[in-house]
Amino acid sequence: MIFAEVPLAQAEGAILAHSVASGGLDQGATARLRKGVVLGQAELAQLQAAGIDQVMVARLEAGDVHEDDAATQLAEALVPDPDAAGVVLTAAFTGRVNLNARGPGVLDLDTAAIDAMNRIHPSITLATLAPFTRVEAGTLVGTVKIISYAVSQTDLTRACTAAQNALRVRPVVLTRASLILTAVPGMPDKLALKAREAVEARLTALGMQLSACKIVPHEEAPLAAAITEARGDIILILTGSATSDLLDTAPQALRRAGGQVARFGMPVDPGNLLFYGNLATRPVIGLPGCARSPALNGADWVLERLVCGLPLTDDHIAEMGVGGLLKEIPLRPQPREPRPRR
Repeated sequence: MIFAEVPLAQAEGAILAHSVASGGLDQGATARLRKGVVLGQAELAQLQAAGIDQVMVARLEAGDVHEDDAATQLAEALVPDPDAAGVVLTAAFTGRVNLNARGPGVLDLDTAAIDAMNRIHPSITLATLAPFTRVEAGTLVGTVKIISYAVSQTDLTRACTAAQNALRVRPVVLTRASLILTAVPGMPDKLALKAREAVEARLTALGMQLSACKIVPHEEAPLAAAITEARGDIILILTGSATSDLLDTAPQALRRAGGQVARFGMPVDPGNLLFYGNLATRPVIGLPGCARSPALNGADWVLERLVCGLPLTDDHIAEMGVGGLLKEIPLRPQPREPRPRR
């Protein structure tokens, strides 16, 4: 691509590199030719009438691809089948194509492929939300931007090859959840209501339904019976007394119901005291006490992956520690740092 200041006589067919005030008044405002416009005879006449004799332009050379065409090619390589990927691609404008989620889910990225693509040329770029971000219909999940007015087809082809199928939104595949709350003596009724409201709001944001909510004593046998009777696609347990060990009441109740416990504890704060496992093919999550708050916590990350059918291993949980120090929440019984004395 040639980028230079040229006389108007040499500017026809070139791309205007910078917006220019081109004279003439329209309701008190000076008329402007915006950058990116292809200069034809009408635009050149407008500039000449304004007394402008030179302009900064970009001119494509053999083998160059215009910014809008390049952005479209790259977006279509990233998402070859938008319906299957759960993504909507916008029409290119000023070298940009936006990628929006079709519905609720989590963003699944091939980060190595995207990193490789972004290394090919500084003018060929993709910015995305963080991996596994929860999204809703219409959420902007990524934006392709060609920074210069054109890039070489050679570099663009390399970028398209590197980025093939690198972005998708994983939709929610589990649609109904059962919530089991345990009560301890002296626990106020409003705590159960608060818990239900917070959990139901999370499910609603994912397009899910809370199909049942049951309150049982914080004892192994009644909790095990409630787990056995639950009919949701996923079972959520929020205990009146925090789970403190793999052999505590709630994990033991899951085992007693015939389920398995995969893990207790995670390197996300708030959210440390979470456990998860399964009852046959259905996931089970033992929610930490912070799930009574609508604020983001580690349970959100686990819930979102499981309801979208994504695998969840010890390695996945371990990797949540980087960036896992989340915002302090007001209901935390023991804040990370002591509050200053007045």
